[in-house]
Amino acid sequence: MPSCKVNLRTMILMVILQGAAVVLFCSWYVELSPNNFMPSNGKVHVLVISSCRSGSSFLGQVFNQHPSVFYLFEPAWHVWTRIPKLGARMLQMAVRDLLRSVFQCDFSTMEAYLPQKPRVSSLFHWAANRALCSPPACPLTPRGNFSDPSRCLLACNAPGLQGVQEACSTYSHVVLKVIRVLELESLYPLFQDPSLHLRIIHLVRDPRAVMLSKLRTAGNFHIDDHIILEQRRIPAAKVQYRVLEESCHSHVRINERAILTPPPFLKGRYKMVRYEDISFNPIKEINELYEFVGLEMTTQLKEWIYMLTSGKREDNNPFKVSPRNATDVSQAWRRMLSHDKVKQVQEVCERAMSLFSYRMVHSEEEQKNLDIDLLVPRKPYKFSWLPTDRI
Repeated sequence: MPSCKVNLRTMILMVILQGAAVVLFCSWYVELSPNNFMPSNGKVHVLVISSCRSGSSFLGQVFNQHPSVFYLFEPAWHVWTRIPKLGARMLQMAVRDLLRSVFQCDFSTMEAYLPQKPRVSSLFHWAANRALCSPPACPLTPRGNFSDPSRCLLACNAPGLQGVQEACSTYSHVVLKVIRVLELESLYPLFQDPSLHLRIIHLVRDPRAVMLSKLRTAGNFHIDDHIILEQRRIPAAKVQYRVLEESCHSHVRINERAILTPPPFLKGRYKMVRYEDISFNPIKEINELYEFVGLEMTTQLKEWIYMLTSGKREDNNPFKVSPRNATDVSQAWRRMLSHDKVKQVQEVCERAMSLFSYRMVHSEEEQKNLDIDLLVPRKPYKFSWLPTDRI
């Protein structure tokens, strides 16, 4: 009988120890999992990447107006305009280091690209950032309310960046929007940084619509075009097509690198979305983006998004996010772009259009017929940058 009691106690002790070991292992696994890792400060960091005239300003505002988000518009603009004689590839590391600092609410790196004694107004498009118009950066707009850029411009130009850093530290999410990240590899150290909980949202748009928008605003992107083209001399008539070709190639490389056998630290941290999908079903698509980064949709945001995507445009400023019919905007190139230009765009962006499921048009009649749906469901894709034996 005594030996039986000893065995029973031993078995109970072994079960307890085994259970404890399982709990410890599961806890260790969760901490190391790239999908579940959360830095000690609890912040979530989101990078919205896209290219010029792809609807990124609108998507940025979708995050900017969320009450849990500290948002910054195009911080990489400061790097590109400060060192314009370098090519895009040379600037990627500098952009990455700036993004890391801002994600950590450290604006000391940003100051290197700003005038001496920088003010809040030294930040690119600062007045459109709700957090910079709200306490503690500025008392104008109560937290949770939508901001008014025109009022912010007059009331919130505080000296120094201390208030910006303080504001950044009070939000659960830091979201940065950039059109000047051209590949994922330079961002790998950010994914591996234990102080960051990084998510990438990759926004793409039909390159034919991008071309129409670029032609309307070409003079505003002279510096960017030269940086993207690595300062190469290109005939003026071909510049926009070469820039678009580089942008399409960049979108393809980013998506392929993220989707097919990504490194472990990238799994679950990348999401691609098409601008047209957001245009046709904004509430559903934006709600999915919020869920991807751990934000909740509010009734106030739903109403604001509906108003922004179904209203009429108030002015002709191409850089202002204002109410308009998003579906009409997505289809405008079919009416306003010549078929000759459309053919040239399709030639330089054929791989991107195939990858992101944009249907080609082969005649002017087909282009003008709006009953033909050119946005098709995503399909499996053979990744072109891999060796043949791995496809």
